[in-house]
Amino acid sequence: MARALNVSTETLDIPHRLRADRPKGDQIREIIEELAAALGPGALLPSDRSLADHFGVARMTVRNEVHRLVGDGLLDIRPASGTYVAEFRRYPRAVGVSYSRDMRNRGMVPGAQVLEHDVLEVSERLSTILEMPIGTRALRVVRLRTADGEPMGVERSIVSLDRFPGLETVDLANVSLYDTLKERWGVEPKKISATATALLPNPEEAILLRIEPSQPCMVVTSKQRDAGGAVVETGRSIYRGDLYDLDISYELST
Repeated sequence: MARALNVSTETLDIPHRLRADRPKGDQIREIIEELAAALGPGALLPSDRSLADHFGVARMTVRNEVHRLVGDGLLDIRPASGTYVAEFRRYPRAVGVSYSRDMRNRGMVPGAQVLEHDVLEVSERLSTILEMPIGTRALRVVRLRTADGEPMGVERSIVSLDRFPGLETVDLANVSLYDTLKERWGVEPKKISATATALLPNPEEAILLRIEPSQPCMVVTSKQRDAGGAVVETGRSIYRGDLYDLDISYELST
C-alpha cells in the first residue's frame, strides 16, 4: 500500500518554535491535541519527522507524545499510511440495556436478523444457569444485531419459557426482547452480572460481522436478574472490537 501524502507543517496553524521555559514534550503534546481538535476525526497529521524538523527536536520526542495520545484514544497509527485523528465511532455498550433503544437513542436504526430460534428442554446445565427445574422449557435465540445496516454484534440469549410462556411466538427480529418482557410480563433486568473477554471471532462470526478473523472482538457473558433476584435472561454475545467499548459505570452502595 502506498504511503499517504505527507501533510506539510507550513500549511497548519501551529507555533514555529517552542518556549524555553516549559518541557518540550508537554508543549508538543498540547499542540498535537489542539491540532487534532481543529482538523477533526479522520484527518491525517504531519509525520513524526516533519513535526520534529519543524520544532527542532529529536524525532523520538515527537514519537513519544504521539504514542501517548494513541494510548489515550485521540490518535490512530495506520501502518504504511500515517497518523490520523481517531474517528470516534466506538459505542459504549451497557450490559442489560435494550439494544434497540440504545441504538435509537444514538440516532441510529436498529436491526436484527434471527440466526437461530430453538425451544429447548432445560438440561442440568441450563437448570443451573437459569435456576429453573430440569425438564422445563427455554428459548434460545441467536441474533445478528445491526445499526444503520452495519453489523455490530451477534447476541445469544436464553430465557425460561415457563416464566415467559408464549415468548417463542414473538418475532424477535422486529421487536426488543427486553421491551417485550417489560410490556407483557412487567419484568426488566435490575441486577447484572457479566464478564467481558477479548477474543478472536470464529470463522462464521467473522463473516457475519464483515471483519477479518484476526480482528479482536469483545465477548460478553452475562446474567440479568429482576428486582427480586430471579433470572430474567442469560447469554453470551460477541461485539466488534473496532466499534464497541464496554460501559462498566456503576455506583457503589455505602
